Amino acid sequence: MTRVRRSLAAALLLALAASAAACTSVAPWERGRLAKPQMALDPDPQQRALRDHVHASREAAAGGKIGAGGGCGCD
Repeated sequence: MTRVRRSLAAALLLALAASAAACTSVAPWERGRLAKPQMALDPDPQQRALRDHVHASREAAAGGKIGAGGGCGCD
């Protein structure tokens, strides 16, 4: 086996091991811990909405979250 193939096989094995570790079931009594606001992807949605509004106002473009555009309205 060449060095490149060995390193590729090691990387593949590492990725497989990492993805297998992420597949687990959560017991019902542990779900309350995962439902805490600190565990959310966006813990403060109102502040995020305010930041998005300020960013859109400063960029002089509406949105900015979807698609590409130059801010001139010619999406």
